[in-house]
Amino acid sequence: MTPSEEPGRDKQTVTVAGRRLTLSNLNKVLYPHSGTTKGDVISYYSAVSALLISAAKDRPATRKRWVHGVGTAEHPGQMFFQKHLDASAPDWVPRGSIEHKDHTNDYPLVNDPATLTWLGQIAALEIHVPQWRFGPDGNALNPDRLVLDLDPGEGMGLPECVQVAHLARAILTDMGMLPVPVTSGSKGIHLYAGLDGTRSSDEISAFAHELARALEADHPDLVVSDMKKSLRRGRVLVDWSQNNAAKTTVAPYSLRGRLEPMVAFPRTWRELASPALAQLDYREVLRRIKKRKDPMAALTGQFGGIGAKAKDSTANDDDGGVDRLVKYRSMRDAGKTPEPVPAARADPAEGRSFVIQEHHASRLHWDFRLERDGVLVSWALPKGVPESTGKNHLAVQTEDHPLEYGTFAGSIPRGQYGAGEVTIWDAGSYEAEKWRDGKEIIATLTGRPEGGLGGVRKYALIHTGGDGRAENTWLIHLMKDQPGAKGAGNGAREEAPAAAKASARDGSGVPSIMPMLATVGSVQDLDADEDWFLEMKWDGVRAIAAVQDGKVTLTSRNGIDMTAVYPELAELSDLVAARDAVLDGEIVALNKAGRPDFGLLQSRMKLTRPADVDRAQKEVPVHFMVFDLLFVDGERLTGADLSARRPRLQSALSPDRDGRIQLSPLLDLTAEQALASSSELGLEGVLAKKATSRYEAGKRSPGWVKIKHERSQEVVVGGWRPGKGQREGMVGSLLLGVPDGGSLNYVGRVGTGFSERELVELTTELARIERRTTPFDDVPRADAADASWVTPKLVGEVAFSEWTGTGRLRHPVWRGWRLDKNAQDVERSPG
Repeated sequence: MTPSEEPGRDKQTVTVAGRRLTLSNLNKVLYPHSGTTKGDVISYYSAVSALLISAAKDRPATRKRWVHGVGTAEHPGQMFFQKHLDASAPDWVPRGSIEHKDHTNDYPLVNDPATLTWLGQIAALEIHVPQWRFGPDGNALNPDRLVLDLDPGEGMGLPECVQVAHLARAILTDMGMLPVPVTSGSKGIHLYAGLDGTRSSDEISAFAHELARALEADHPDLVVSDMKKSLRRGRVLVDWSQNNAAKTTVAPYSLRGRLEPMVAFPRTWRELASPALAQLDYREVLRRIKKRKDPMAALTGQFGGIGAKAKDSTANDDDGGVDRLVKYRSMRDAGKTPEPVPAARADPAEGRSFVIQEHHASRLHWDFRLERDGVLVSWALPKGVPESTGKNHLAVQTEDHPLEYGTFAGSIPRGQYGAGEVTIWDAGSYEAEKWRDGKEIIATLTGRPEGGLGGVRKYALIHTGGDGRAENTWLIHLMKDQPGAKGAGNGAREEAPAAAKASARDGSGVPSIMPMLATVGSVQDLDADEDWFLEMKWDGVRAIAAVQDGKVTLTSRNGIDMTAVYPELAELSDLVAARDAVLDGEIVALNKAGRPDFGLLQSRMKLTRPADVDRAQKEVPVHFMVFDLLFVDGERLTGADLSARRPRLQSALSPDRDGRIQLSPLLDLTAEQALASSSELGLEGVLAKKATSRYEAGKRSPGWVKIKHERSQEVVVGGWRPGKGQREGMVGSLLLGVPDGGSLNYVGRVGTGFSERELVELTTELARIERRTTPFDDVPRADAADASWVTPKLVGEVAFSEWTGTGRLRHPVWRGWRLDKNAQDVERSPG
């Protein structure tokens, strides 16, 4: 911007990008609270012009104008909402036309700094644009980005919006998108993801709606997708509607017409992790843009999973010549991946196999595959198969896979599509009750006895809509009419084949029963209309204890006889007031603080020699926490409700005086109080069990919910190791420490939890604080071999499972930077 030599301090003519503009009333205060003038506004837009134009270019701009300023809280200024260009607009302002039923509107396009300066001159403080652009021919293109507006209701704020942003990020990342968060400058967060432009606004809007519904279904106490204000109190609205072609969202880097000159500002996920996260005003934005790249640049050329045409991979074979594996082969290099890559096209076949694979890629998900017409028709399930009829899960259809993939398990190398570990979660055969291509599938799956399904399960795959909706977005639903259920409506429950097999008598008179397993959940997952029994979660080894004729047999979760490993638990037979019984419980070892210590228990688990076992009994004695009674004196109790089994257990078992064998206490607390108490005691978490739950042997049931603490630790970064493969040239892992006096104790390294963009930023940032020597006292040689050292001043946070006996973090996962902490403030968490 070049001012000309004209008199007048509050008016001047400038040249911007070759255009002459007259700017007036530059000293006029538009934000009384901060004293921000029109001149300040124009200067701000000049400074961010390249960034804002990149986000708004070729998009019709709707303006919110405050000609006389935003006013005060008591006397707000008048806002003018303007879509079309009026006659006073300079003729050089680029424009695009939108035809309506009875008229055509011309909109300005924010394509150059001169237009942006002119908008500042007319006090257009807010610039709103849609998610689509005009093409070279002046016609509207399909949208090139998706947006979710996370709007906090009454009682909610930015922390809750961040929580929802992370939930949405997990789903979008699984679909190949790399979302970018924008603090809106108002109350919430806008979440953007790039698209490849192959889908219409109606399709993207429908997809966003389904995504919002899925978030609400999984987190009903946190998320709402309905616009009604009456439903939004205490929840975050996921506003999907701004993907409609006629809707707009405030442009990234635009000012807001608030009492303060706030900005819709793109953020990194690292920034979002800061407890000090806040909306930013234009002064802070001007400081920050000098120190970093534009996060919105990550959206350019991004190809999300929603962009892939599902019909390419589910094409009809009626012509006998369609090769349904073309797309599969195009995404894989047979010389670099162990996955099967057949050369010839698949021939139609009549097999009915299925496989569900657990896939630890950039994000954990499950691959659900059904054999059909010579291929495995495939879906990615970000949250796995649903375990209850009341909660549907998202299913994203992917490319067809070859039949050989049904037995594939292994490691896909870094740099290859889907890099990560693949295991078979369950496999078997299925019967299709209904198969309507692209619309609905109902199938009964018969899995392996030891598989994740637990036997026979009936599912429906439902396409999320009809015409105009995203073709690869489905929902998977667990049907209510499960095979083997008796008498509809009589409350009878099926017993999975795995459970039936495990329940066969072993010839000794007592049945051999596999343990019932709990699902992972949260306090919010507990139905308030149900009665729940609450117990502490014991960090040990699950054991089924069979007592008969004075003899105790201990069996592990996977059917291994552990009796000889824990001989001290033989006294259980003296404590059971019955001829024979089968009990369920957890074997634990306690540390000096009296807390269960799984690391301590491991020293007992692999012992086989009697002399070693005898010595270990004295050094590491174990305890048995009993929580269920499954069989007593010839009577099987697994079909009874827990509320009936528990009193029978209390009558049948007399705990010993030294506490070696105990009843796991029921907690007379709310779930929130129980979880807090568990944390204070340094325990793993809480188990919540429905009072009406039957014992579903060998099955993971929603009737039992385990609620675990996510342990976290603040750490100081003291070095890093280089990445390999896909991470070559970037940080592979960070070397972490915790201060102790004047030393920095090494606590391990972390290499997971980072996005690709965070790794790029991290590599640049760490290069600025390199040093020649290690800041640690005790780094193992293997970790130090190729390490680069840095000045230990950056503080982050990791989640982890536990501390090892050598003072290392077990299974750490990066959570983000702690910008509010200094290195000297970091302390080791207890336990």
